[in-house]
Amino acid sequence: MELRMNYRNANPDAFKTMLSLEQYIKNSGLDHKLYEFIKLRASQINGCSFCIDMHAKDLLRSGESMDRILLLPVWREVPLYSEAERAALELTEYATKLSEAGVPREVYDRVRSIFGEKEIVDLLMAISNINAWNRFGVATGMFPGCFD
Repeated sequence: MELRMNYRNANPDAFKTMLSLEQYIKNSGLDHKLYEFIKLRASQINGCSFCIDMHAKDLLRSGESMDRILLLPVWREVPLYSEAERAALELTEYATKLSEAGVPREVYDRVRSIFGEKEIVDLLMAISNINAWNRFGVATGMFPGCFD
């Protein structure tokens, strides 16, 4: 494996802009573990090994169970996730794969039955931001340990 480019060094201002979005989301009131699950699930869908590694380890460090981390790709088939987590994960999947089906009305309605409008905006910011990070990671060839 070879890192194609260190975008952080190539354009520090762009990197700082991404970090400022990350800081906004961290301060939004969105549950930290839920945010990490959103980041992990989107990263799995997008195939970003760097982000999958980072967010799985972040969840482990925060005390999350190995079962919930390992079974995230099949969250629909296991009773390990709360109703709110399930709604956020479903929104994450649809918003990450927009070209396939958009975000169906029933998905939005399920999310809206649990989260308020501000929280939905925060969820969408979180989903959008991790998708942007994933695009940088995959396009520049990032992999776990590439900056070590």
